[in-house]
Amino acid sequence: MHEKTRRAVLGTGIAAAGSGLLTACGSPGHGAHGGGHADPDGTVTGAPDRAGAPAADTRPEYVSPHGPEVDARERKRDPGPVRRFRLTATATTLDIGARKVKSWAYEDQVPGQEIRVTAGDTVALTLANNLPQSTTLHWHGIRLRNDMDGVPGVTQRPIRTGASFDYRFTALFPGTYWIHPHSGVQLDRGLYAPLIVEDPKEPLAYDKEWVVVIDDWLDGVGGRTPDKVLKQLNGGKGAHAMDDDGEGTGDGRGRKDTKGGKGGGKEGGEADAKGAAARGGGPRASARRGAAPAESELLGGHAGDVTYPYYLVNGRSPESPQVFRAKRGDRVRIRIINAGGDTAFRVALGGHRMTVTHTDGYPVVPARTDALLLGMGERYDVLVTVKDGVFPLAVLAEGKGRSTMAVLRTRGKHPVKLPRPKELDGKLLTAAQLKAAEEVRLTPKEPDRIIRMRLTGSMRRFDWAINGRPYDPSQRYPVRAGERVRLSFINGTTMWHPIHLHGHTFALPNGGPRKDTTVLLPHHKVNVDFDADNPGLWMVHCHNVYHSESGMMTILGYRK
Repeated sequence: MHEKTRRAVLGTGIAAAGSGLLTACGSPGHGAHGGGHADPDGTVTGAPDRAGAPAADTRPEYVSPHGPEVDARERKRDPGPVRRFRLTATATTLDIGARKVKSWAYEDQVPGQEIRVTAGDTVALTLANNLPQSTTLHWHGIRLRNDMDGVPGVTQRPIRTGASFDYRFTALFPGTYWIHPHSGVQLDRGLYAPLIVEDPKEPLAYDKEWVVVIDDWLDGVGGRTPDKVLKQLNGGKGAHAMDDDGEGTGDGRGRKDTKGGKGGGKEGGEADAKGAAARGGGPRASARRGAAPAESELLGGHAGDVTYPYYLVNGRSPESPQVFRAKRGDRVRIRIINAGGDTAFRVALGGHRMTVTHTDGYPVVPARTDALLLGMGERYDVLVTVKDGVFPLAVLAEGKGRSTMAVLRTRGKHPVKLPRPKELDGKLLTAAQLKAAEEVRLTPKEPDRIIRMRLTGSMRRFDWAINGRPYDPSQRYPVRAGERVRLSFINGTTMWHPIHLHGHTFALPNGGPRKDTTVLLPHHKVNVDFDADNPGLWMVHCHNVYHSESGMMTILGYRK
């Protein structure tokens, strides 16, 4: 489904990338120009700026998502040719291989149809909402104009049932990105799709390109929905997404969810290949309370809060996996996206080593590995040279004792038994081991502002927050345009968190890669730097959808 055959031409590099690349990370705490106080280590911290304004963009001291500063920044991007798309978000029945399920999706398929443009193009996409709830569309990883970011109650009004919204922005930087809602826990249904921005001066040479979207799945199995799971986890507090009337959009906030229920369908396809995907236990779709704990040494202990009955590669369970075909010797670029709600994935291609070329859309110094670990929201691009035979692209739900797969074939079509590939237990690569490619490194500079973001909360109370404050759309952590900002992420919890920043990228320490999502292990700290050059109000949050919707979100605001 998501396969592209091409012979890329050797180019001169990423056209839009350079030392002036935009980077950022939201953060709680006032900075050097704010009203906080300095800790003994020099970190500046403080309460968020929240004067109780009635609307997200009416604080006169902050740049509005709809303000002239945002328009001026977009004009500097020099909008190129217009590429038009239309998506319909709808309740539907999906075939995920092992069974059919009732869920929500874009254009009745999961993942949704790939959106592919060239760097510099103007994206013009109309989202029509046929769901029983309001929704929005977030462009994960794209450094776009603020009023197109898709955060309800902050950058736009929610798109009500039966209405539509026109998104339009310049896609300036090439890379592997994806789209999903930012309304409640809708992400943990089938509402996601890959977004690929091609480089007009592509420096890599390859014969084929595959887009691989991995996901954890519970919606429509045994009457479960993500909204019901959230209520189990956080004691019925519901989600933080708000509609126009200030009501939540989850099951617990006065709206009836109509899309539960069981599905049917047969197992089929490469059925015997499921030997590569250990599926311990029967299907469960509940929150993890009362279930065997999910534990991973790689993730520092507790691996996740939710037990999923299925794990998918490009919308397929291991009973009927997607098959990728190639010839021996083909050089293949694989773009891997973790669209999961609560699961980190370990990924390996049996019989092959991978060369990592990009993470979160930005090039890195090439690094060889057997396996990758992806937190929710992270992306990696890899190159492989295909050997002759049949091989599993194995995807392990880290710490959860389950896995899924796709299949690489150079010959034949009959099902074969595929053992667990040894590469899953071989050399493992994470972002901390990578270095940014020279052309996308930040120019060395001392930070103008240092902000501390402490992740707080517990699994027992499910009271996730940033600096002890659950999400409030009126709060602001101020920065000013032109600043180099250092964000100090401190995980004060016993759970790992993938932290994502909207509208920017940040640099990991010591020449590390450019990222928009970084995994923070329990009781660990990481400092990331960004240049504040994309004005507006930008969200920073944990990309575990159950953590964010229970309060682990905040907003970075540009002061006028």
